[in-house]
Amino acid sequence: MKTKIAVEDTLTGVKDYLEKKGWDVTSLQKTGNLDAFDAIVVTGQDSNTLGIEKTQTKTPIITARGQSAEQVYDEIRRRLH
Repeated sequence: MKTKIAVEDTLTGVKDYLEKKGWDVTSLQKTGNLDAFDAIVVTGQDSNTLGIEKTQTKTPIITARGQSAEQVYDEIRRRLH
């Protein structure tokens, strides 16, 4: 089964990199059920991006601020294993 990741729209470099790694990447803005994903990637520009901090989910939320796409990928892999 492919790893499913929700990514903020502004993170196009991260989105492209994760897709090249074979992961199923969806726009975070188009999602309804955060628990349907293996991880969620946000910019970290806003401390409460899209109200996620108030949302109950067991899905790991990765903040991409200050990280390359490869670093985000590595962090997701660490959290999933």
